[in-house]
Amino acid sequence: MPHSFSPVDWSFNTNMYEVNLRQYTPEGTFNAFAQHLPRLRDMGIDALWFMPITPISIEKRLGTLGSYYACSDYTNTNPEFGTVQDFKKLVQQAHLSGFKVMIDWVANHTGWDHVWTKTHPEFYKRNAEGDFYDSNNWQDVIDLNYYDHAMRREMIKAMMFWVTECDIDGFRCDMAHLVPLDFWRDARISLDVIKPLFWLAETEHFNYQTVFDCSYAWHWMHETERFAKDQIGVPDLMNNLRIYEQKTRPGASYLFFTTNHDENSWNGTEYEKYGPAARAFAVLSCTWNGIPLIYSGQEIPNMERLKFFDKDTIQWTEKNLLHDFYKILLHLRKRNPALRTADINVITTFIKTNADQFLLAWRRKLLEKEVLVFLNLSSHDKQVSLEDESIYGIYTDVFEGSAVDFASSRSVQMGPWQALVLEK
Repeated sequence: MPHSFSPVDWSFNTNMYEVNLRQYTPEGTFNAFAQHLPRLRDMGIDALWFMPITPISIEKRLGTLGSYYACSDYTNTNPEFGTVQDFKKLVQQAHLSGFKVMIDWVANHTGWDHVWTKTHPEFYKRNAEGDFYDSNNWQDVIDLNYYDHAMRREMIKAMMFWVTECDIDGFRCDMAHLVPLDFWRDARISLDVIKPLFWLAETEHFNYQTVFDCSYAWHWMHETERFAKDQIGVPDLMNNLRIYEQKTRPGASYLFFTTNHDENSWNGTEYEKYGPAARAFAVLSCTWNGIPLIYSGQEIPNMERLKFFDKDTIQWTEKNLLHDFYKILLHLRKRNPALRTADINVITTFIKTNADQFLLAWRRKLLEKEVLVFLNLSSHDKQVSLEDESIYGIYTDVFEGSAVDFASSRSVQMGPWQALVLEK
C-alpha cells in the first residue's frame, strides 16, 4: 500500500515569499537580510523560501558570480552569503519572528566541480564517451544518476543536514519532475520522521501531488500571459481555473504567482508581461484556492529585470508603494478562514454577472465566512450586476474599509482593471 502524506498545519493559510539573497541587500548576506524580517512580517509573510544557499561551482560558471542552481557542495553555504552558522542564526531569528523557513533544493544536477565529481564520479550520468553531461543543455551543470542508490542515500543525508543542523521547515524542489517520484517519496518518509516538513514542487505533473504538498501553477501563469496578449479571453481563464479545482488531489494545493526568479530575469517583470492587469492577477494569486507567492521586490514594485549571474541589488524605497496592498491581501488570508488552502470544507464558486466576458468573479465560503472577488479585466468602466441570488447582505471592501450592501443594491461600479475584494 503506498505511503500517504498529510500537509503541515501551517500550510493551509500560509503566505510565501521568495528571497533572492544575492540581490536583496548591498551586502547580499544572511546577516544583512535579517533586518528585513520585521517589515516582511508586518506585510503578512509567513514562509520564507530562500533560493539555493549552497556554494556555486567555479568550473563553467556563468557570469561573474554564477547560478545559484549550480551547486558545488550540498552541505555548505555559499561564502558570498555567510557561513552555515550565520544561516542557522537567521533561521532562529526568523522562527522567533513567526516565520517558517524553506530552502531551494536542486536534486537533478550539480555544478561541474561538485565534491561528488571527485569522491563519487559514479553518482553522475555519462555520455557515450564516458563524460559527464546535462540532458537539458544547461552548460554549467551535470546530471545526477538516480539509478545509483548510494547517490540517493547521500542526497537524502544532505537534505537531512539542513533539517537537523539548521531546523528548516521545508524544501522547494527545483525541477522536481526531472527526479524520479520514488526518490522524493523515500526522501519525504526519511525526513518527515525528523520533523513534519512542507514540500513544494516546481512542477505541474499530477502524480507528484502524491508526495508534494504544493505544486506550481505554471499553466495558469502562461494562460494569463496569453490573456495579456489578447490571445484568449476571460471565459478561457475561468475554464482554466475550473480545471485546477478538478485536478487537485485532496490535501494538495497549487502555488499562484505573477512573477518569480525565472520569470523576472528571463521573461520580464510582471508589468512587462501584464501591463495594467498586473495588480488584478496579483489579487487572484492571493485569494484563489492556492498558496500565494510574492517575489523579492514585488512590494516596491520592482520594474527591473534582475541579473541572474551577477550582482544587481534591488533598489528598495523608503516606503514601498505596494507594501500595504499586499498587507491587506495577506492579512485577509490569515484572518478569514474562507481563504484557507486545500480545505475540503471551503467552497469556491464563480459568481454569475452581466459582464462575464470582461469580469472574473468568484466566491469562497466556509460556513458563515465569505470572500468575494471581482476583477474587471478590461480597460473600461463596468456597471456590474449580480445574477447570483445566493449573494446577499452587507460585505466590507477590504481596500477601502467601506460597506457594500447587496441587500439594497445588486450592482457595483468598477473602474478599468480594478480589483474589488469583499469579505463577510
